[in-house]
Amino acid sequence: MSSNLYPHLLSPGRIGSLELKNRIAVTAMGVSLSEDDGTVGERMMAYHEEQARGGAGLIISGVAGVAWPVGAVAMQQTAISDDRFIPALKEMTDRVHAHGAKIAAQLHHGGFVAGYSAARWGHPLWGPAYPKPFKGDFMNFFLAEEMGGVGGGGIPQLKILEQTDIDIAVQQFAQGARRAKEAGFDGVEIHGGHGYLLSSFTSPYINNRTDQYGGSRENRLRLTLEVIAAIRAEVGRDYPLWIKLDSREVGKEGGITMEDAIANAKMVEAAGVDAITITSYHDTGIGKLHSESNIPHLENWNLPATAEIRKAVNIPVIGSGRIEVDSAEATIAKGDSDFIAMGRKLLADPHLPRKLTEGLTEKVRPCVYCYTCVSAIYMGQPTRCAVNAGLGLEFEGEPAPAGASPKHIAVVGGGPGGMESARRLSALGHKVTLLEKSDRLGGTLRFASLAYEPNERILEWLRREVKEAGVEVRLSTPATPELLGSLNVDAVIVATGALRNMPQIAGGEQDHVYSGDDMRKMMLGESSDELKRKTGLFTRLATKVGAATGATANLALVRKATHTWMPLADTVTIIGGELVGLELAEFLSERGRTVNVIDEAPRMGKGLTLVRRMRLMSELADHGVGLHAGVSDIVIGADSVSFTNLAGESQSVPGGNVIVAQGAQGDLSLAEALRDAGFTVHAIGDANGVGYIEGAMRDARAAVSAIAA
Repeated sequence: MSSNLYPHLLSPGRIGSLELKNRIAVTAMGVSLSEDDGTVGERMMAYHEEQARGGAGLIISGVAGVAWPVGAVAMQQTAISDDRFIPALKEMTDRVHAHGAKIAAQLHHGGFVAGYSAARWGHPLWGPAYPKPFKGDFMNFFLAEEMGGVGGGGIPQLKILEQTDIDIAVQQFAQGARRAKEAGFDGVEIHGGHGYLLSSFTSPYINNRTDQYGGSRENRLRLTLEVIAAIRAEVGRDYPLWIKLDSREVGKEGGITMEDAIANAKMVEAAGVDAITITSYHDTGIGKLHSESNIPHLENWNLPATAEIRKAVNIPVIGSGRIEVDSAEATIAKGDSDFIAMGRKLLADPHLPRKLTEGLTEKVRPCVYCYTCVSAIYMGQPTRCAVNAGLGLEFEGEPAPAGASPKHIAVVGGGPGGMESARRLSALGHKVTLLEKSDRLGGTLRFASLAYEPNERILEWLRREVKEAGVEVRLSTPATPELLGSLNVDAVIVATGALRNMPQIAGGEQDHVYSGDDMRKMMLGESSDELKRKTGLFTRLATKVGAATGATANLALVRKATHTWMPLADTVTIIGGELVGLELAEFLSERGRTVNVIDEAPRMGKGLTLVRRMRLMSELADHGVGLHAGVSDIVIGADSVSFTNLAGESQSVPGGNVIVAQGAQGDLSLAEALRDAGFTVHAIGDANGVGYIEGAMRDARAAVSAIAA
C-alpha cells in the first residue's frame, strides 16, 4: 500500500549520481554507539540497519573522524582515519543496502571542539587562530552529579595550523573519502559546520589569520575548497559528495552571516559538490543557544535560510531542524528544499518513512523534543530516547512472539509505562488486561501535557496504540488480589506511579497552599476532600461542570481556557525547582502570573535533560520568573513566602497562592502486597522512584522482555 498524502516528500530524488527512493534522510548525528576503539560494532550496525528497515531513502552516518583519535568530540565516535576500519564499515553498509536504503559517511574533524580527544588522550585542538575567551552561562546549568561526565583533563593545548598541518588535514579528509568509497558508502558528506575544523576556518569570528587562509571570504573558505578538490581527486567526479554548511552563527557578533552562507554555497558548488546540507551554529557559551541552531526548539528554524540558499545555487539542498512532516512536504513542494534530513524524529521512530508510505501517519511515534538524545552525549553517554526505549539497543532484538502459548498479563496503571507495556505485550500476541483506577488513561502524563504540549502527542499516540491493539481496558477499576485472582493472570505489571505526599513545610497547612496533586486535580476536573476544603464554590462548580461536559478532558481546550481564567492569585510561589516545578512556572508565567520558584537544592532543573533545562531556565529568567536556588528556612505566610537565600540573607517573595511541587517518591506498596499474595510482579516506572516518561518507557520495555523470555 502506498500513500499519496506526501507525494513530494516520498518521491524519488537524486544527489549527483546517487538515486534515492524518497526525500527523507537520517541526518548525521553523533550518537556514541561505535566501539571504544573507533570501529563500528554490532550496536552501531543494528542502529543503522533499523533505520534502513524503516524506509529512509538516505542514512548519513555521523561524525566519522578522519583524524581519529585527534579531532574526536565524543566517546565511542566512529573512526575512518585508517584502513583497518574499512572491513567493519563495509559490513555495516552491506547490511543497510540489504534493506534498500543508501548510506553516506559524514567526514569530520572536531578542531577546537574536540575536547574529548584533548581530555582523554592529550591531543592538541586544531584550529586557525587563537579563539576568543570562553564566556557565558553554559556551565551554570549542570547539576553537581552531572559534572563527572563533562570533559576534564585541564586546559587543552591549541595547535594553530601551519601549512604543513593544513596539508595533513586536507589529505585526512581525502583519505577518509577513499575509505568510505571502499567500504561501500554511497556518498560522503563533508562536515563544514558547527564550529568544527573547517567551520572554524570559515568563520570570521574565529579566523583572524592574515595569510592565504584568512581575511577575505574566499581565503577563509580556502581550506574547505582544498578539501573538496582533494576528495574529488581521490574518488572521482561521479562519486556523490556534498557538504554541510552553517547558514549563520547565532549569538556570535561578527560570525558567519546569511550573506556569507550564500557566497560560500556558490563557491562550494563551483568546486564540485553535488548538494549542500543547510545548518546553523551558535555561541556555545550561552546555554539557551544550544537549542537555537542545529538542534532547534523552534519549528522550521533553518528553513528560511535553506530557501534563500536554494535560490542561489543549482544543486540540491538538504533542509533540517525540527521539521514536521507536513512542513517537510510543503517545503519540497515549494522548491525551498530538495530533501529533508530528520534527526530526533527518526530516533523516536525510525520507521516514520515506511509508515508515511503506507498511509499510517497516526502510527508514527512522535518526538517530544525533550533533548534526551543529545543531552546524553553531553553527559558522555551513548544516545537514548525518552519515547523509544529501544534506541541504541537494536542489537538486542525483540522478544519472541507468544505463538501458541500466550500468557495473560495484568497491567495495573494506565500511565505511559502501563500503556507502553500493554501495547508491547499485545503486539507479541499475549492477552492483556489493563486496570486503571481513574476514569481515563494517561496518569500524570495528562498534567505534564498541559504544561508542555509535545507531551500530549505521545499521550495520544499511546492511547491509540492501546485501543488498536485490542487491549481489554477496565477504567475506574482498582486492582486487588481478589480481582487479579479471578482473572487468572500469569503475571502482573505494576505501573501505578509515585506517591506524592505534601512535605512538612512551615505554613503548609493553609488553604492557599496547594500540592502538585491538588493542581493536577484542579486543572483536569478532578476533586478530593482536600481540594474541596481549599477552593471556593465557583472553582468547585467550574471543575464539576468541566468534568461533566468533558471540557477538562480536552487538554488543548484547558490550555486555551486557562489563558482567560484560572482559580489562582496573581502572585504564585512554587516550592520545588525540578522538572514539574519549572514546567509549571512556565505554564503560569505564560498566563500572566507573577511567579517565583524556590528550592533548597543548590541548582535547579533536576529531571530536565541538560539542553532542555538550559533553554527553559533561561526563558523563565527572561520572562521575569524569580529563580531562587540553595535556600533554607522556608516559611509560608498568609500572602508571601520567606526564606534564607544562598547568600545567607532573609528574603521574601509574594505568594497569593503557593504550590508545593515536591515530595514525590516511589510507591511499591501495591507491588509488595501482590507479591505477598503469590503473584509474579514486575514494578515499573515511577513506582520505583521518579523517572518521568523515559523511565516509564524504559522499564516497560524491560518488563515485557522479561515476561516474554
